[in-house]
Amino acid sequence: QVQLVESGGGLVQPGGSLRLSCTAAVGTLDYYAIGWFRQAPGKEREQVACISTSSRDGPTNYADSVEGRFTISRDSGKNTMYLQLNSLKPEDPAVYSCAADASGYVCYDENMTASYDYRGHGTQVTVSS
Repeated sequence: QVQLVESGGGLVQPGGSLRLSCTAAVGTLDYYAIGWFRQAPGKEREQVACISTSSRDGPTNYADSVEGRFTISRDSGKNTMYLQLNSLKPEDPAVYSCAADASGYVCYDENMTASYDYRGHGTQVTVSS
């Protein structure tokens, strides 16, 4: 089991950057594939990035809407996942949350529709000048 806690959200100007963190209050994130999601008011939740487990040489995927601007990464020593958000746009504001999958296969789904086992509560990202 794993309990996920996100942090790092805030207010940033268009074109700015943020780094979101996802830590495990319980559990070791190395054993899980990790996905980042976002949900804006009135919109469906969208998966934006996925990274495979540390032991599996699996894929890292990004949604087309964030490809080239967002980067997902893992710091095993800190038991923390990151989502670096660069070149933020007015359409990026949302609650961003991380999720963990025990099977480790979710990132092989290029459509990024696979379900996850655990999910955090999220952190708010606002983009405004």
